[in-house]
Amino acid sequence: MAIAGPDGVDAAIKAGVDLDGSPIPTAMLALYNRVMDLESQRARSGVLKSMRNRVVKTGAKHFDQDALNQHLLDAGWDGLKDKEIAFYYS
Repeated sequence: MAIAGPDGVDAAIKAGVDLDGSPIPTAMLALYNRVMDLESQRARSGVLKSMRNRVVKTGAKHFDQDALNQHLLDAGWDGLKDKEIAFYYS
């Protein structure tokens, strides 16, 4: 199974297999599904906030701190917060 892109991991989870094709243990799948079900019921604070959170979380994997901060500012969002810098770049 070739896994790529943001939906690739979701497809693997749905299939119950890890990236190497090995089965994901049932207890892990059950807990994951339980938590995701709870998350799907949580009220959201806004799409723009959720988008920014995703950009920071994923962008930190692809950009250095200064570049991500500038990309956020250029897009019209607030720059990186101290807690985000501490979490993703320390």
